[in-house]
Amino acid sequence: MILRLWRGWTEGEGTAAYRELLTGEIAPAIIARGLSGLQGMSVLQRHPHDLPAGPVETATLMLFDDMAAVARFTGGDPKASVVPPTARRILTRFDAHSVHYEPLATFGDTPLR
Repeated sequence: MILRLWRGWTEGEGTAAYRELLTGEIAPAIIARGLSGLQGMSVLQRHPHDLPAGPVETATLMLFDDMAAVARFTGGDPKASVVPPTARRILTRFDAHSVHYEPLATFGDTPLR
C-alpha cells in the first residue's frame, strides 16, 4: 500500500471556497474515475490550534495499491501534483510534488491495512 500526501494553503474567503470545491467536486470526481489501484481518499484540514494566524493548510491523503497505480492517477510521473486550474486560482500555494509513504506497521483500530 502507498499513502500519497499532498498539501495546499488558502487564506481568507478562499478557505471556504476551496473546501467546498475540493470536497464537493474535485475529490468526488477523482473517486468517480474508478482508477484501478486507488483504494480511497481523505481530505484533511489542519486544526486551528496548530496554526498561527495566516494561511490554512488542507491536505489530501490517498491510498493506492502501489506506485504503478499512483502513476496512472498522475498521468505518468508519480511525484507530480494533480491540481486543477479551478483550485490553482484559489490556493495561495501548494506542494508541487506529493510525497509517498509505505506503512510499516499499524496498531489499534485504523482504516490502514
